[in-house]
Amino acid sequence: MLLERRLNELLEQRTATSEVLQTISASTGDLNPVFKSILEKATRICEAKFGVLVLTEGEKFRMAAMHGVPPAFVEKRTREPVFTPGPNNNLVLATQRRKTQHVPDLRRHRSYADREPAAVALADVAGARTLVVVPMLKDNRPIGAVAIYRTEVRPFSDKQVELVTNFAAQAVIAIENTRLLNELRESLQQQTATANVLKAISRSTFDLQTVLDTLVESATRLCGANHGWLFRLDGENLHWVASFGYATDAHDRLRDFFKTREVLVDRGSVTGRAALEAKVVHVPDVLTDPDYTYGDAQKVGGYRAGLGVPLVRAGSVIGVIFVNKIAPEPFSEKQVELAATFADQAVIAIENVRLFEAEQQRTRELAKSLEELRTTQDRLVQTQKLASLGQLTAGIAHEIKNPLNFVNNFSGLSAELIDELGAALMDTTMSERKRAEIAELMDTLRGNFDKVVQHGRRADTIVKNMLLHSRESSGEHRTVDINALVEESLNLAWHGARAEKQDFEITLKQSFDPSAGEVDIFPQDIRRALLNLISNGFYAAIKRRTATNSGNYAPVLTASTRNLGDRVEIRIRDNGTGIAPDVKEKMFNPFFTTKPTGEGTGLGLSISHDIIVKQHAGAIEVDTQPGEFTEIRVILPRTAVFV
Repeated sequence: MLLERRLNELLEQRTATSEVLQTISASTGDLNPVFKSILEKATRICEAKFGVLVLTEGEKFRMAAMHGVPPAFVEKRTREPVFTPGPNNNLVLATQRRKTQHVPDLRRHRSYADREPAAVALADVAGARTLVVVPMLKDNRPIGAVAIYRTEVRPFSDKQVELVTNFAAQAVIAIENTRLLNELRESLQQQTATANVLKAISRSTFDLQTVLDTLVESATRLCGANHGWLFRLDGENLHWVASFGYATDAHDRLRDFFKTREVLVDRGSVTGRAALEAKVVHVPDVLTDPDYTYGDAQKVGGYRAGLGVPLVRAGSVIGVIFVNKIAPEPFSEKQVELAATFADQAVIAIENVRLFEAEQQRTRELAKSLEELRTTQDRLVQTQKLASLGQLTAGIAHEIKNPLNFVNNFSGLSAELIDELGAALMDTTMSERKRAEIAELMDTLRGNFDKVVQHGRRADTIVKNMLLHSRESSGEHRTVDINALVEESLNLAWHGARAEKQDFEITLKQSFDPSAGEVDIFPQDIRRALLNLISNGFYAAIKRRTATNSGNYAPVLTASTRNLGDRVEIRIRDNGTGIAPDVKEKMFNPFFTTKPTGEGTGLGLSISHDIIVKQHAGAIEVDTQPGEFTEIRVILPRTAVFV
């Protein structure tokens, strides 16, 4: 019978131990189920009434788990989970001496005789009499204790004491496993957060905000903070750039607060102090910090603990990461290290973006310089071609000029000789029929010579325009008021048209931008180009009036200017005949003209185009609607870019 009982006890002990170990292995970091299982098995197998498990916190103890404890004692320990026993308390003796305390009768123990509150509460409130307290030791360092109690005076057997000792050792194993598991989880979280940040840095070269948002969120989560902020130093103050928070309403209020206010670099705030001193600033409770004066932000956010970590690049502070807690409790050393790590990553991200943007800017500048160099080279080649062509044109024009003058002079002289011949024939006797034939021949010959003279003069005009076309520039370039130049060209063109035709009438309108300012140009050449464009506008408007036999049509020409920053715009608009699409494509080609024979050489627009585009590196655009209007838009660089 005794042997059977002993076997049952051993089987129950092994089963209990196995169940506790299973609970430990199944634990995912929550020790409460493990502690409750240990206490339940220890009190049941050792025939105790109730049991407690406490953890040490310096000289104090924290109630970690209870089993079977009377409600009155549970209420007391719930109100006071952390307590400080007297020097003769068995919890103190067991942990200090690293030795199990077995008390047959608590009411006869010194701690009860001295009326220590913890002993009195156990005896009078919980009804404890006999107890066993086993210290929980980790590397011979007390981390807590397991205690079981009987409400009657009946000492525990050695086997029962040994069993409680085993359960205490299992509790230590559970605590150590949980610690290692938590460290592993923290390490994994840190590695994951770091990987996410590095991934964001590598993928968000153009988007620094994404990286900073990821950094702040990771720092807030891993540091156990309620809110996280990142400020950049802009000038003399700190400005909000990123944040993360769990309490949405409070976080939103505080974010809006920081968006509209700068944080001064001084000791009045955790953030400002970190930037001022260029070192980590840790304040467990800002309300008890004598230097903290940033009360407005604290009232809005409701935080108490603050941690500020500066972002330092090349010895200079460029920003601060600030994390805070609602509770007035310090951050751990590990959390401070983590915040510093994220601050370093923020510096790397900011520096990467700065270097990338600098490289991009340098690339853009080099591309612009290369484009300008190519443009200059093209312009130089074109100028050389034009110079060679101009020399050739000038040579040909001079060579044509001499025989052309001979043709013109002798055509006029021959016409005069015909008149003299006619006068001489008047004295000659001949039949009327013969005289009529001679007169008819002389009239035909005179008409032919008149046509030779007419076309000779047109050829002479073409030669003169060819010489103008071959000339590179007139005078020196200088800075002039563009509004004054356009107005002067408009007046010269109008007076020239009136001098040519006394009945010339057209309405002139001006719309000059007062901010158009000055441009560096060859004034004489630009004036010549504008005169040509305005004269063509006059011609188109008068031609439309002639085609409509006046009627209700009123010819109008408008000249306007506009400031384009580093360029200036000139518009010449007429309400004349407009230009057909096929003509528009060829209107700037040399010798192409739509005017009747004798009214144009086709070189005016070509010369204007060369002056504006090739000589001044400008642009000329044409907008037209046949039968309605033509508008020519001239754009000139404000500074000289001549070749």
